[in-house]
Amino acid sequence: MLRSVAVVALDEVAAFELGVLAEVFGTDRTADGFPGYRFDVCTVDGRPVRSRSGFLLTPHADLAPVEEADLVAVPAHADGAAVPEPVLDALRRAADRGAWLLSVCSGAFVLGEAGLLDGRDCTTHWRHVDDLQRRFPAAKVRCNSLYVQDGRLLTSAGTAAGIDACLHLVRQEHGSATATRLARRMVVPPHRDGGQSQYVEAPIPKAPEAPTLEPVLEWLMGHLDRTVTVDELAARAGMAPRTFARRFRAETGTTPHDWLTNQRVLLARRLLEETRLSVETVADQAGFGDSAALRHHFTRRVGTTPHAYRTTFRERVEA
Repeated sequence: MLRSVAVVALDEVAAFELGVLAEVFGTDRTADGFPGYRFDVCTVDGRPVRSRSGFLLTPHADLAPVEEADLVAVPAHADGAAVPEPVLDALRRAADRGAWLLSVCSGAFVLGEAGLLDGRDCTTHWRHVDDLQRRFPAAKVRCNSLYVQDGRLLTSAGTAAGIDACLHLVRQEHGSATATRLARRMVVPPHRDGGQSQYVEAPIPKAPEAPTLEPVLEWLMGHLDRTVTVDELAARAGMAPRTFARRFRAETGTTPHDWLTNQRVLLARRLLEETRLSVETVADQAGFGDSAALRHHFTRRVGTTPHAYRTTFRERVEA
């Protein structure tokens, strides 16, 4: 269970990315029923470092907390800056003892310098993916992902994708209900579909007579158990099916079918965690129709079967 977090702050650290980690793991919400963590911002010598914005940040400690933390996180820092060898050694030791390692944006380069990306799936901000692959050719850089988990290694793209990665880790460690409550508290989506391409490509201009997709998405979220077609959704949005499909991809970064399947898998995860409904009933309530379809999509997107997922989660709660 995740109980302690150490953030490694290098000189020219990005304040927002550091703030994301502090908001998720460094804010005490135990009075409201959220899990609490020991949270330390660490520098190589325990002295202040300068942020990209020019102000000084005073840390909690030197690298000592990194040696025992359940999660070691590296926010973005100055591109191309040298990484002190003690930091790389501490990261390697954390990996060797099985700690979670998380990077936000260009923090992935620090993990790469430590040799921790070799042979591993990873990502970073879309502006840096080519450079990350060039500098660490043994890494498996996934260019379009908002975040990537490979074992206990979690890398994320720029800025807000760090929030996505942190919530993903909270979901892994504490369950979907806690992650969703925390997302609501932070006023952010509990899960975003699609990839970085939705932020790179130019969006389709919104014509005054074309309504936003938000009402359709909200309706879908409340009717995940229903069988719907693209034609029906397009009619609800007041668009031709082809226009609806193009706009949907432009605004969400994925297809209606893929988006809907992801949301249904998330609903199935919550039902498996929070209820004792049979897998067949979970499949029906999540809109998959039968348990075979649920197992197919659940295994592809979660990496395990619904039964194994439920067993693992219950063991974690009881522990």
